[in-house]
Amino acid sequence: MDLEVVAFLILSGLEVGAAVMTVTAKKLVHNVFWLAVTLITIAGIYLLFLAEFVAWIQIIVYAGAVPVLFLFGIMLTRRKIMEEPHESQ
Repeated sequence: MDLEVVAFLILSGLEVGAAVMTVTAKKLVHNVFWLAVTLITIAGIYLLFLAEFVAWIQIIVYAGAVPVLFLFGIMLTRRKIMEEPHESQ
């Protein structure tokens, strides 16, 4: 098999695994992390297709800005989610 095919299969497997983890993770912060991993692997697939501009836009806009906006939204609107439950003694 060609090296590009092997790289595509590896990136595709990582993308599908990260997408499944995005949907099944229990905590919102973990969901955002796996979403970023999914978007970065998509950018890697764009690089394999020789679409460098689209790959950089994918990394800068989607993998960079969207998870940061999600995290700010989580931190500013739902403060109880970020706090761990502690036992009162």
